[in-house]
Amino acid sequence: MLGDLGTASLAAGLSCATLTALLWLRVALLATPVRPARVATTATLLAAALACAVLEVALLRRDFSVRFVAENGGRHVPVHDTLTSLWSALDGSLLLWLLVLCGYAALLAHRRLPPRLQAYAMVVVSVVTAFFFALSSLAANPFRDVHPVPLDGPGPNPLLQQHPAMAIHPPLLYAGYLGLVVPFALALAAPLAGAEGRAWLRIARPWALVAWSALTAGIALGAWWSYAVLGWGGYWAWDPVENASLLPWLTATAFLHTALPGAAPRARWNAVLACASFALVLLGTFLTRSGAVASVHAFTESPLGPLLLGLVLLAVLASTLLAGRGETVADPPRAPLLSRRTAVLVNGVLLVSIAATVLVGTVLPLLTEPLTGARASVGPAYYARTAVPLAIAVLLLAGVAPALRRVRHRTAARRLALPAVAALVTVAVTGLLSRPGVPALAAFGAAAFTLTGLAGELRSLLRRRGRGGAVRLAALLAHAGVALVAVGVAGSSAYGQAREQTIRTGETLRVADVSVRLLAVDRSTGDGRMEVRARLAVTGDGPDRTVRPGLRYDLARDTVVTVPEIGTGLRRDTYVTLLAVAADGGTATVRLAVNPLVGVLWCGAALVVAGGLLASARRAGAGRRRAVPAVTAGRRRAEVSA
Repeated sequence: MLGDLGTASLAAGLSCATLTALLWLRVALLATPVRPARVATTATLLAAALACAVLEVALLRRDFSVRFVAENGGRHVPVHDTLTSLWSALDGSLLLWLLVLCGYAALLAHRRLPPRLQAYAMVVVSVVTAFFFALSSLAANPFRDVHPVPLDGPGPNPLLQQHPAMAIHPPLLYAGYLGLVVPFALALAAPLAGAEGRAWLRIARPWALVAWSALTAGIALGAWWSYAVLGWGGYWAWDPVENASLLPWLTATAFLHTALPGAAPRARWNAVLACASFALVLLGTFLTRSGAVASVHAFTESPLGPLLLGLVLLAVLASTLLAGRGETVADPPRAPLLSRRTAVLVNGVLLVSIAATVLVGTVLPLLTEPLTGARASVGPAYYARTAVPLAIAVLLLAGVAPALRRVRHRTAARRLALPAVAALVTVAVTGLLSRPGVPALAAFGAAAFTLTGLAGELRSLLRRRGRGGAVRLAALLAHAGVALVAVGVAGSSAYGQAREQTIRTGETLRVADVSVRLLAVDRSTGDGRMEVRARLAVTGDGPDRTVRPGLRYDLARDTVVTVPEIGTGLRRDTYVTLLAVAADGGTATVRLAVNPLVGVLWCGAALVVAGGLLASARRAGAGRRRAVPAVTAGRRRAEVSA
């Protein structure tokens, strides 16, 4: 019953999405009333919501006649993990993907925008929606029947049940990914809409900002999950799927900077960035859902790969043919070399260069394997030599650009003098005291330069309290957060220490001034799991305490997951992982790591997200107050008649 209802909802969604695309195309070509197209858009959203609701009900009712429930549900799974298991596997995650995509489509459809621009943009969004409905209906239908019906299921992947971040990490990531479809659609619609297309960039900015904020939060939560669950002690491994989330973030960041009103945007450049951001989202979807890469973040091999790759190529082709053509925003006159506009443009070029570097490192192994028979190895060393220097240059320019805001060169030089002194002092003192290495020193110096400059800007902002203060404050928060993230990454990489050793009961493992002593090994069973934990006494890291890192074996999934213990502080973290235990419980292999400044990294990420949310709120308010651009009388009458 539930399976039939779910399948019917997917079929209805596919029909509604196809009809929606045709109705919006009719609005664009014939200036017909928009109400039918908006009703069809809403119906598509309702179909996606119904599909998600049906699958959630099937999971909660433990209806193992539904294939997705039989493969990912279980009677032993708590309600919280049952609800979030909707996105724990490929087929269910596509339903969440569709729900978010249809939500953005409905929001765009009901905005008051230039009619032809809105209609052509909705055609693009509706075609993308119809594609993913077809994908879910025909190739990844989670509602197919199971015969015979099993009595129980294995539950979701045990790694996804270890941390609360997994409840909101995928929805936020999807909100970030799919929000970028709106700037993409507007960039493609602009040349088709004629004179109305000139407004696309102003309209696209708030959408891109909301998507960027959600994507930033999603990436940060994913890094936190990796750090807290996987047990290796790190938060970013340059994994292909991690890179797939970073790529659209980089190009979206470049788009936001170069699309600022004071940055004198260039039509073709911004259109290319908007299109590239969503094309990279589709590429990341291909990497995650095709089985092309082996990753703890990726789904298993599936038949969706060729179809998704085809959509990527179609998006690239459409972008090549349409992006930046037609009557769009005129290119501004050339800016002086030492100006904020030039600094922002250079920053955008650097961000795109980082994206290109990461893209090469991500895709190269996939290309070399069919050609040579062996997969090329691209590890962290490649990114350290290529992407990290560019990122440090971006951080420096983030401190330079605010000082060049509407000031003469001498005033700018005075504003930059104090940040430069702070950077030099930081590099000198840090280098003499700890010798962390050139990359870390450069990152510390760039962060000091930027934070000092931003502090001066904040003081000036508080003194003037002029118009646009909230938006400038948001930018200062985001840039300060990026600087703190750089400090956290550089500090944890340069000063982090780790050691693993097999120790007997009563023996001690020491790293720096922190030591752990094995007290006992405890075993337990229950809820389809077997668990072993080591009781360890920790000294040298604040008050003495006992920690219990463990190994958990999931019987249904035949999987062992680590359960690390992390002592968190702003200055440093103490990270203890149990790797193995002897059969008699007399010895345990323990990994002890001391990770400095990881707390600074999380604080920086929170500041970046806060800056994005503040700017999004201000942009949304400004958008509601701004009148709709003038349109032709005929189209205005059509809008009223609708």
